[in-house]
Amino acid sequence: MKALVAVKRVVDFNVKVRVKADGSDVDIGNVKMSMNPFDEIAVEEAVRLKEAGKISEIVAVSLGEKKCEDVLRTALAMGADRAIHVETETALEPLAVAKLLKKINEQEQAQIILLGKQAIDDDANQTAQMLAALLNAPQATFASKVDLQENEVQVTREIDGGLETVALKLPAVISTDLRLNEPRFVKLPNLMAAKKKPLEKQTPADLGVNIEPRLIVQKVAEPKARQAGVKVSSVAELVEKLTALKAI
Repeated sequence: MKALVAVKRVVDFNVKVRVKADGSDVDIGNVKMSMNPFDEIAVEEAVRLKEAGKISEIVAVSLGEKKCEDVLRTALAMGADRAIHVETETALEPLAVAKLLKKINEQEQAQIILLGKQAIDDDANQTAQMLAALLNAPQATFASKVDLQENEVQVTREIDGGLETVALKLPAVISTDLRLNEPRFVKLPNLMAAKKKPLEKQTPADLGVNIEPRLIVQKVAEPKARQAGVKVSSVAELVEKLTALKAI
């Protein structure tokens, strides 16, 4: 059984992002980049399934500029067997990503496809759902537990009311949530060994996918600064201030 895991290169979650002076985009010049945290969880889950003997091969795939090789090498160091890099300098929207992943999976015929539930740069939370629709495959989003069996996978997913468990026939698409696992620390020897693992290069043209953007970003702006709170000396004063806010 094969697992396909998608990983994205994003601004590291510890970095405070800033908007460019012209408001055209976020400034990522000289900024630390890393694997999207939710995708890291997806890789870790695939590795755990392999260690449990439930899958035999893990294929990591990333889409984007040449520097995306960095996150693929990290995925290989975590335990992925090989990697595929669909290289393009064009900014990819969720639908384009889903179409490219569909083509990759048609080549790989993976039984389980793992993605992070969202990327922390655009927070779109769309790719897994779009991919499942394009593949006409069952899906489970926001997974907090994955139990892979021979012909199906049981997924416990986080919903507004608590937890929900669903059973999916394979092949299936699963998007991972924070509480699914805690990714392992990648050691230097594993990073060095990852350089010897195969990394295949493809392009959107090779896959026959049109990635032309459908959206136009008019402006990017930082959120307005929050006003400082005030202390009140009595309940009556609190009620007075709340009433004034309500009237605004």
